[in-house]
Amino acid sequence: MTDNITGWLFVSPAVLLIFIFGLFPIGYAFYMSLHTWRIRQGAFLCDAEAGDLILYVRSCLKHYETVVLGDWGGAALFVVGLVSLLVAYLVWTRLFGSRSETPFALLRIGAGLVIMAVAFALISEGYNTMISALPKRDQGFLNGLQITLYYAFGAIPLQLILGLLLAYVLFHRVKAKSVFRTIFFLPYVTPTVAAAVVFGTVFSGRATSPMNQLMSSFGWDVQRWLAEPKPFLNVVFGWDLQGFLAGPSMALVCVIIQGVWTYTGYNAVIFMAGLGNIPADLYEAARVDGASEWHLFRYITLPLLSPVTFYLSILGFIGTFTAFNTLFVMRSPATQGTLDTSALVIFDTFREQNRWAEATAQAIILMLLVLAMTQIQRSLFEKRVFYG
Repeated sequence: MTDNITGWLFVSPAVLLIFIFGLFPIGYAFYMSLHTWRIRQGAFLCDAEAGDLILYVRSCLKHYETVVLGDWGGAALFVVGLVSLLVAYLVWTRLFGSRSETPFALLRIGAGLVIMAVAFALISEGYNTMISALPKRDQGFLNGLQITLYYAFGAIPLQLILGLLLAYVLFHRVKAKSVFRTIFFLPYVTPTVAAAVVFGTVFSGRATSPMNQLMSSFGWDVQRWLAEPKPFLNVVFGWDLQGFLAGPSMALVCVIIQGVWTYTGYNAVIFMAGLGNIPADLYEAARVDGASEWHLFRYITLPLLSPVTFYLSILGFIGTFTAFNTLFVMRSPATQGTLDTSALVIFDTFREQNRWAEATAQAIILMLLVLAMTQIQRSLFEKRVFYG
C-alpha cells in the first residue's frame, strides 16, 4: 500500500500535466460543441423533452449532424467503407493462411478486389450523402478532409522514399556525413513561415517568377502555380477529370513540393540513425554468401529499418492532418479553397465566423479521424515491423 502511494506521488506531476494540457482541453472542446457558443456560452443543445434516448443524443450532437457530417446515415456508410478496406486487406493477406496454390491465391486476390470495390463504393456513397445534406457554407470541412487526404498521400510517401534513398547513399558512400546531415536538416529547422514565403515567391504565377522563368527556358508555357485552382492532372495533361479522381489542384501540388523539401532531410537524418544501428557483420556475412547491393538493401536494410519507417509514417500522417502554418501563408483567394485543409477550415469557422461550438465539433471529428488513421496504420503495418 505504501509503495503504491509512493509510486503515485512520483507520477502525479506527469499525470497532472497530461490532464491539464492534454485531456482537459479535449473534454472542454467536446463540452463547447454541445452548446450554442459564439464567443460566449449559450444554451445547452440537449432536448430534455426528446421522445427517446436516440432523439435525445441526436439533439445533443446537433452540431455534428447539421454542420460537420450532414447525415448520420452517410457517416455510417463512410465508416463501414473504411472498415471494409481493412477487411479487404485482411482477406487479401490472410485468407487460407499461407497456402500459395494458384486456385487459392486467385480466390484470395479476387475476394480482396471485390471487397475493396464495395468499400470504395460505400465510401463514395457515404461522402456524397453527407456533403449533399449540408448547406454550401458548411461543406468546407468535408471538402477540407478530401484536400487533407491529397496532401497526406501526396507528400508522405515521397518524403519517406527520398529520405530513405538519401540516407542510404550518404551513409554508405559519402564522407563528411555530419556536414551533409546538417545541410539536409536545415529545411526542417527553417521557420515555416519564412519557407512558405520563399516558396510562394518561387511558385508565383507571375511570368517573372523563378519557376516560370525556368519553364520558359525549356520552351514550356507559363503556369499560374500557387494561383491555379484547377486539378494538376488537368493542367499538365489537358484532361477533364472531375471530382475525387481529378486529384489535387496545382496550388496544392506546390505545397506538397514544399512539404517534401522540408521533411525529406529530417527523415534522412532519422533513417541514418537507424542505419547506424544495423550490425555491419550482417552485411559482411551476406556479401560472403554472394548477396548483391540490391539484396543487401532489400533483405537487410529495409526490414531492419521498418521500425523507423513505421514511426516516421505515423508522425507524417498526424502532421499532415494537422498542418496549418504553411498552408495558411500560401493560400490566397485565387486558390478558391483548394488549399483549405480541415485544420484551416476549423480555424476559419472559429476565427472568421465566430462559430466556436461548430469549430470545436469539427475539431473533435478531426481528432477522431486522426486516431482512426493511426489505428488503421498500426493494424496494417505493425505486424510487418521487424524489431530485431
